Amino acid sequence: MSGRSKEFLIQGFYDRMTREHAIDARQRMAGRTDFSERLCIALESWVDCAAPYHEFAAQFFRTAADPNSALSPFSNESHPARETAVQLFREVLDGSDLGPKIDPELDELLPDLLWLHLMVVVLYWVFDRTDDTGRTRAFVKRCAPFVAKLVTLSRYRVFRPLVRDAVDMIKDFVLPTIGKTTASKPAPSKEAAETPSKRRRRKES
Repeated sequence: MSGRSKEFLIQGFYDRMTREHAIDARQRMAGRTDFSERLCIALESWVDCAAPYHEFAAQFFRTAADPNSALSPFSNESHPARETAVQLFREVLDGSDLGPKIDPELDELLPDLLWLHLMVVVLYWVFDRTDDTGRTRAFVKRCAPFVAKLVTLSRYRVFRPLVRDAVDMIKDFVLPTIGKTTASKPAPSKEAAETPSKRRRRKES
């Protein structure tokens, strides 16, 4: 099998795996509105969906870790799978009670950042040799509430300068490294995209 054919087959596997994860996570999140819980569910769902492939994870990682590989999760070729995953994290946020309260600047980028957080979980999972990847599951349960607390703190005015600095750094140094970065939401006018509460806060600040 040629290298291009092998890449095509593995990319197809990535796409299918990502779709299966999105379907499973949506079912598990139904009726849940706590952001921390929804995030934890989405991450645990990925670990469960990926479990049958853990034996081969190191082989996939060796290829995906090459920044010039089409199989890198950051490549242009991986855009469809990445777009599906980022959209899922958009739903994690928008379906939560925290979603309408997020600073608009962070709200735009947060699904991409949550996808990057998933990549950290994936890296940990690849090298996890505990029974049923128990350490990865414990890591998810510990870090999901921590991430949720950081996101919650971003709502408060005292942290807005830090949030804006973080957003600028992410735009300048992180997103340019991701091929064909997903726009987490369609691009309506700024006023149309904001909830009334967000518009009030923007005018007050």
